[in-house]
Amino acid sequence: MPLDHEQLQQSAKDHLWMHFTRHSTYEHADVPVIVRGEGPYIWDDKGKKYLDGLAGLFVSQLGHGRTELADAAARQARELAFMPLWSYAHPSAIELAERIAGYAPGGLNRVFFTTGGGEAVESAWKLAKNYFKLTGKPTKHKVISRAIAYHGTPQGALSITGLPPMKAPFEPLVPSTFRVPNTNIYRAEEVSSGLLDGSDPERFGRWAADQIAVAIENEGADTVAAVFLEPVQNSGGCFPPPPGYFERVREICDEYDVLMVSDEVICAFGRLGHMFGAERFGYEPDIITCAKGLTSGYSPLGAMIAQDRLMEPFLHGDTFLHGYTFGGHPVSTAVAMANLDVFEKEGINEHVRANEGAFRSTLEKLGDLPIVGDVRGAGYFYGIELVKDKATKETFDDEEAEKLLRGFLSKALYDEGLYCRADDRGDPVIQLAPPLICDQQHFDEMEQILRVVLDKAYTLL
Repeated sequence: MPLDHEQLQQSAKDHLWMHFTRHSTYEHADVPVIVRGEGPYIWDDKGKKYLDGLAGLFVSQLGHGRTELADAAARQARELAFMPLWSYAHPSAIELAERIAGYAPGGLNRVFFTTGGGEAVESAWKLAKNYFKLTGKPTKHKVISRAIAYHGTPQGALSITGLPPMKAPFEPLVPSTFRVPNTNIYRAEEVSSGLLDGSDPERFGRWAADQIAVAIENEGADTVAAVFLEPVQNSGGCFPPPPGYFERVREICDEYDVLMVSDEVICAFGRLGHMFGAERFGYEPDIITCAKGLTSGYSPLGAMIAQDRLMEPFLHGDTFLHGYTFGGHPVSTAVAMANLDVFEKEGINEHVRANEGAFRSTLEKLGDLPIVGDVRGAGYFYGIELVKDKATKETFDDEEAEKLLRGFLSKALYDEGLYCRADDRGDPVIQLAPPLICDQQHFDEMEQILRVVLDKAYTLL
């Protein structure tokens, strides 16, 4: 017999250790329990309906309840439920690797499967270090990433992450990672100590990219292996690249023989209206890391996609001593193939590109609220930065942010029927990344709920 609501609550509180969760929140309150999904909506165990404004966690590209993806999983499980990619292969992994390579830009033809995004990032750093050791440059091992950027929770990926409060509980971490400024042009004058402002995006982008060259010079080019960058940085609230930014980063990486890693765990598979964010912004990285939307969440899967030259040393005797038991799982790769079939059949990327302007303009209506400082993003991936004062861009102190985000916004948005994310990894933002099947009616629904809740939030200041 399935557990009823009260039994689920007690069992959850007694046994379930949820991820990134402040469990004290539920000491005298119910744990939200989601039991069903259909299209862009989810339902809790009390029957209440919510618009999934975050696609689960930037994952559910095709929405919920896709029987063709569930059926693909069942068919594969009946035929071959499991086989590791350790010296053996299976058809769905082979077929998916070829298909991903076909979507990827340029010479990114080698696909190494993982079970998620953090593992893909971990794999990329290990490959970078191993590659340089095998090609006569053994001192190249350091990594550069951006301030506030999030790259995962494994020890290496967490070291690359640019969020000190997330790292402190687990230190000491893997050494040799260094930070450069991100591309938050809304606060450009603060990032660059007053030398630049947001009125010249191209100049700001050039300055931000050049800080990577400065960091490489400071550390010594013979010690730096890779630069990890998201096409649109998630943490901090969706920072798109200024014009020319990635073009300049590519030049810098080529000049110093540093691998350019495009961390697309969120940005790949339609989130920006293309299979890969690198395509959206016109650059060719050396490595792409991806996960989430590859299966639309119907089964766990991630991947590291590398240039042919990076695999070359491993084709003649050397072994990449790295792998995961469930990386490239037969069920997951079969689901990914079915997922990509739907992308092509239904024109998902084209749908995002056709509707992203409407999504942006609908969210920008919120700019008339005094608490909304900036609306930014690309594709179906947006952040709304909240401020105390629009004119000065004054933000909230830690106590105020705690009261605003956790004391009010998170619960209020959920109570109004919108699942999204109120985040303070940086300045307070609300993040929105709905399923890619959403259209104007869903944009309007998000805007209306946000308007009601943000209007109430301002009265708390």
